[in-house]
Amino acid sequence: MMPTYIVIYDLSSDGDYDELYKKLKSFNGWAKITESAWAIGSSKKASEIRDELIPFAGVNGKLFVIKSGKAAAWKNVIASNEWLKKFL
Repeated sequence: MMPTYIVIYDLSSDGDYDELYKKLKSFNGWAKITESAWAIGSSKKASEIRDELIPFAGVNGKLFVIKSGKAAAWKNVIASNEWLKKFL
């Protein structure tokens, strides 16, 4: 199974949400977890994913990419429980 990464972001005013969403949806499987957190499937390194997302964050935008671990818990997320259980 391909690794899953959690991407958390806070774009600055010059960031581009539409392009960021397009890029996130281009990965091998994705789910929007909350308004500013997604899970994506990728065989790339976290730093490579970060570098691909940087152009959309804006000058002072914040990005956090972490490889998913073995345990997770959630409540009232946007993504389906089934997707999260399968890929996280």
